[in-house]
Amino acid sequence: MTFFIFLHLKKRRTMKHLGTTFILTLLFVLSLSAVKAQHTDDKCHIWVDSVMNELSTDDKIAQLISIRTYSNKDEDYYKGIDKIVKRHKIGGLCFFQGGPARQAELTNRWQALSDVPMLIALDAEWGLGMRLDSTISYPRQMTLGAIQNDSLIYQMGRDIAEQLKTIGTQINFAPVADINSNPENPVINTRSFGENREKVAKKSIMYMHGLQNNGIIATAKHFPGHGDTDSDSHHTLPVIIHNKQRMDSLELYPFKAMIDAGLGGIMTAHLYIPLYEQRENRASTLSNNIVTGLLSDSLGFDGLKVTDALDMSGVTKYFKPGETELEAYKAGNDILLLALDVPKAIRKIKHFVKESDEGLA
Repeated sequence: MTFFIFLHLKKRRTMKHLGTTFILTLLFVLSLSAVKAQHTDDKCHIWVDSVMNELSTDDKIAQLISIRTYSNKDEDYYKGIDKIVKRHKIGGLCFFQGGPARQAELTNRWQALSDVPMLIALDAEWGLGMRLDSTISYPRQMTLGAIQNDSLIYQMGRDIAEQLKTIGTQINFAPVADINSNPENPVINTRSFGENREKVAKKSIMYMHGLQNNGIIATAKHFPGHGDTDSDSHHTLPVIIHNKQRMDSLELYPFKAMIDAGLGGIMTAHLYIPLYEQRENRASTLSNNIVTGLLSDSLGFDGLKVTDALDMSGVTKYFKPGETELEAYKAGNDILLLALDVPKAIRKIKHFVKESDEGLA
């Protein structure tokens, strides 16, 4: 039976200094078993310790990084990915355009080249058809927000999970848990279950359970809430100006409910929120106050913290490649998604670790 090995790198910080200890949590995701994001057995920890002892500092840092890839390119492109996987020992791949058979073949190819099994991801909010040809597309979340029988959403999540496992994928960057409170929102809009917080939370949990009960890690996005914006973080840095009462009662509501229900992962958003982060033009993805202070400490989330794509203008407009990944690491994220410059990111983080006396154990 095939096992998918998932590496979860957590950071622990003391009050006095950033003393970082990396812990790899091994989750065996069986083809017919549920994801148990918070529970592993002793054998997993023993295996993880043995792997960690063999990794260099550069290799440990590289395990944080997941890069963009496609299955509709030519062989020269694929050889370029070969080199990155072999040379830098990255932790994961996120596939975009292509086809299911080609993606499965390439996943096998790149997993075979990797010393440590990689985490394979897909953005499949409304099914594999969102990214891949000749695959199923389900209704957008706004359409599903109008149905009365939420068990259908669970069934959709279950079916998507089975399809993802067929092509060797372990994590889906879904569901969208944003409350679409702004009708002018250019980027969330039909991707949201709607404007009612209870319905958004309930339907997001049904989708989450459909995925996680069938072996795929769900990743709620975009924390702490991208629903009330009138700009697109792919192109700029949206600003959200709300007080604590508003954020607690609306934007954060679905995320808190999903955390209580056993959510495996959360994607942090490229948003500037002065309530939490006073440094101007610093996206929430790069804010320790938000990623660690709010999400981990205040809300008690101890699952995977995944950045939104680090090649988006919401962060690249203000930070250079390498610096972006370093700031995301310092904020407390576990996966640095779609790094633009892998070697530069590794060098920057390694220098920070050395200069700040952080340890990679």
